[in-house]
Amino acid sequence: MRAQNDAGRRTRRRITAGALGATAMVVLSGCSAEAQRGWLPGTRETTNHNAQLTDLWVNSWIAALAVGLLAWAAMIWCMVAYRRRKNDQGFPKQTAYNVPIETMFTVLPILMVFTLWGFTDRVQTSVDTPIDDSPLTVQVHGKQWSWDFSYSYQQPNGEVKEAHYQGIQAQLDGAEGVQDTLPTLYLPEDVPVHFELKSRDVAHSFWIPQFLQKRDMLPGKTNHLYLTPQEQGSFDGKCAELCGEFHSEMLFNVEVVDEATFVQKLDELEPGLVGDEYNRNPNNNPDGAREMEVDLQTPRGGGSH
Repeated sequence: MRAQNDAGRRTRRRITAGALGATAMVVLSGCSAEAQRGWLPGTRETTNHNAQLTDLWVNSWIAALAVGLLAWAAMIWCMVAYRRRKNDQGFPKQTAYNVPIETMFTVLPILMVFTLWGFTDRVQTSVDTPIDDSPLTVQVHGKQWSWDFSYSYQQPNGEVKEAHYQGIQAQLDGAEGVQDTLPTLYLPEDVPVHFELKSRDVAHSFWIPQFLQKRDMLPGKTNHLYLTPQEQGSFDGKCAELCGEFHSEMLFNVEVVDEATFVQKLDELEPGLVGDEYNRNPNNNPDGAREMEVDLQTPRGGGSH
């Protein structure tokens, strides 16, 4: 019997040591800057939304890890405390139900889900709140397999400058310099931007990974995205919705520059805007997408995922 008790104590010590070691590794890994940000791209200051989106992501994982550790600890404790002993005979006492425990296992998950939903709803509401006085509207058309960018920018002196860029499909043949041939979206630093997102043909998705936001682009509908770039630099953009044979080549560059450089870049583009006149009409509507246009703007910014 004594040997059995010693073996049980050694087992419990091993389990305790393993749990402490796992916890220590998790805590120590959190010391790096990447771990503290949940290994997300960009930084907390890349846009005005990055900090709160990062906090929601990281805190959700912390809560999930805490719940997981508690569940694993409870399972291991049950396996050790109620394991079958050497001299045990027959079946242990069977309990049909336990009202307090069953109530706890029902109420706690509901509270956890509603808590997570509350934090998520608060962040989503903040991120998707329209910017009524944004001086820059960028209309983005996704198309197989490139991008059209139309800019309407009200300068500090009140002058409105309009320009556009129509992209062509990238040729990713492995040659050097291909990155420079991709369509480039220019954005001014610290200027609120209102994106109007549309599709010329099939479903696409506008995604700049470092901005931590993406949104669907659906034929005949307009989705909206609001953000303020806060860091100058070069970023990658891509389509995040499988849209056909060359979906993987539907890429674009993003350059966040100062206001003077941004105005200079607009002067280098074609003047005026391009709208829905180049849309394909998959539904055979004789008037094209202009006849089907539906604005999905809602307090939640519809159409995101």
